[in-house]
Amino acid sequence: MKISLSCAPRSRLLSLILLSGIMANVAVASSVNRETLQVPMRDGVLLATDVYRDPAITRAPVLLMRTPYNKDGARSVAERYAAAGYVAVVQDCRGRFKSAGDFIPYNDEGQDGYDTIEWLGKQPWSNGRIGMWGGSYVGAVQWQAAVEKPPGLMAIAPSATWTSFYRNLYLGGAVRLSLIARWAGGNSTKPKDAAVTTDWDRTLLHLPLSDLDREIGWPIPWLTGMLTHPQPVGYWTRLELADRITDLELPIQHVVGYYDFFSRESVGNFVRMHEHARNPETRRRQQLVLGPWDHGTIGKSQVGEVDFGSNAKWDSAGENLLWFDRYLKQDPAVVAKPFPAVRYFSMGDNVWKEVDRWPPPGMETTAFYLHYGGHANTRQGDGRLDRTPPKDRESADTFRANPADPTPACPVTSNRPLNAAPWAPVDQRVVEDRKDVLVYTSQPLTEPLTFVGEPKVELFVSADTPDADWVARLIDVRPDGFAQNLAVGILRGSFRDSELHTTPLTPDQAYKVTIDLGPVAAQLGKGHRLGLDISGGYFPLFDRNANTGEGPFGTSTRIATEKVQHDSTAAARLLLPCPK
Repeated sequence: MKISLSCAPRSRLLSLILLSGIMANVAVASSVNRETLQVPMRDGVLLATDVYRDPAITRAPVLLMRTPYNKDGARSVAERYAAAGYVAVVQDCRGRFKSAGDFIPYNDEGQDGYDTIEWLGKQPWSNGRIGMWGGSYVGAVQWQAAVEKPPGLMAIAPSATWTSFYRNLYLGGAVRLSLIARWAGGNSTKPKDAAVTTDWDRTLLHLPLSDLDREIGWPIPWLTGMLTHPQPVGYWTRLELADRITDLELPIQHVVGYYDFFSRESVGNFVRMHEHARNPETRRRQQLVLGPWDHGTIGKSQVGEVDFGSNAKWDSAGENLLWFDRYLKQDPAVVAKPFPAVRYFSMGDNVWKEVDRWPPPGMETTAFYLHYGGHANTRQGDGRLDRTPPKDRESADTFRANPADPTPACPVTSNRPLNAAPWAPVDQRVVEDRKDVLVYTSQPLTEPLTFVGEPKVELFVSADTPDADWVARLIDVRPDGFAQNLAVGILRGSFRDSELHTTPLTPDQAYKVTIDLGPVAAQLGKGHRLGLDISGGYFPLFDRNANTGEGPFGTSTRIATEKVQHDSTAAARLLLPCPK
C-alpha cells in the first residue's frame, strides 16, 4: 500500500512517523547482541561489562564507556554504535552497580581503564583499535586511562570534564559546593541505617565545611578531604594530569558548553593539546566544540530560561561517531572532509562559527569602565558602564556581604529552592534587586556588540574583614528587561596573589584583582544593554565566604563591608575580546 504523506490525516501522519521511529530502533536492536561479562582487573576485582556487537561482524574497532552511573543507561547509544560497525563496550566502574570492589571517586580509574583497554585488545572480536566516549565523570576516566598509555587506545572524545582534579572543584579559591555535596549524597556508600538530608538549604549553609558529610547524613571521608584542602597542595597531585596530557599522541574531540561548570577545564584541555602537544601531528588532530549549554543540556536548544533556537541542537553521539569513523575506521569518505579545529556557537545571533584556534584570531581587548553607582542598586540606579575612563575621583561603591544570607546564584522561586540553583541562564533581575549586589549597565546599544573569547574584570577592592569574595557576572539586558547571565567568575580575597600561598586581607586596604569570566561568545543586539553585576557571593554554586579567614574548619562568620573603587588612578573595568 502506498500512502501520500502530504495527503494523510494529521493523526495518521504522526502515527506513521512514530511507527517509523520505533521500527528503526527495533531494526538497530535486532542486529545487535548484548553480552555481560566480568572483566578482571590486576588485583582480581571483577568489573561488570556489557559488550554490544553485530554478530555478522567478526572483528571491528571498539568504543568503550566506563561509568559510575549504571551501564544500562548507555544502552541506546551503545546499540547505535554497534549498528554502525563498532563493538560498543559499557562498564560499571569499580564498586558501582554490578561491579565488585569499593568506589572511591576517581581513585582507581586510571589503572582500571588501562586494564580494561588491554583486555579489549585481546578479544577475538576486536581489531585492536580502541576509542572512548562520554562526559563529566565518564569523560575524566578517559583522560585518566589515556595518560597510562594503554596499548590500542587510538582516540577519545571527552566532553565537559577536567584534567586537573583540583580545578574540577575549585575556582578562584572557592569550591563548587552544591555540585560536590549533592553528588556525594547520591554517589557515596550509604550505611544501611543512614538517610540523606531532606533540608539541603540548611545543609549547604553548615559550618564548618569539614563536617559537611555528617550533615549530609553519614561519614564520607573522600568528601571531607576535598573540602579541607582548598589549595592545590600535594593532596591533589595524584590526579593532576594537566601537565601530562601533552605527551599523548591521540586525536581528541573536546565538547563543552559555556554554562557548564567545566567550561574552563575543557577549553584548557583543548588549548594544551592544540598548542602544546609534543607531536605536531597530534596538535592538528584536536577539535573543540563550544555550545550554549550547561552540564545537562549538551546538544539541546532550551537551556535554563533561554531557548537558543534550532541551531543549538547538536547530535553529540553522531558527532562522536564521525570522529571515530575518521580515526578508528579511517573511513576514506570521512577522512577526505576537513574538520574545523574550533566550532563555537555565538549566543544572541545564535549561529555556529568555525575558526582555527581558541581564542579566535582577530580579537582585541575592548574596555568598558565602571562608574559610580552610589550603593547596591537596580537597573534603574546610577551604576554606569561605558567606554570612557574615569577622569575625576568617584566615590567607591559599597555593599555588605552577610554569610548568613549569601547572595544567591539565581533567583529563588517556589519551584526552585536555593539549593537547586542552576548554572544555566535565568533572569537575574530579582537577584539584582538585593542590597548586596552592585549593578552597572551601559546605555542601549546603537549597533550590535560582539565578543568572543575569555573576558576579564579588573577591580580595585577593599574589605574590612580578613577575607571576602568578589563575584562578577556578565549580563545581556534585553529591551524587555530580561537580564541574561552570560558568564561568571569568582575570586576569594585571600587567594588574590597565589592559590598555593594564601594571605589574609588587610582591613580597608585597596587591592587590584582580576576576575576571569571563562569562555563565552555572544552578540548583543541593537537596543540591548551590556551589564555587569558585582557581589560577594554566588551561593550555593560556590561556598559562601565566612569572611573570617578561618578556612574550612572555621565555625564563625563576619559581615564584610566590601568596596569597589573607580577613579582616574583605579579604573575598574570590564575587558571584552571584540573583533578588530
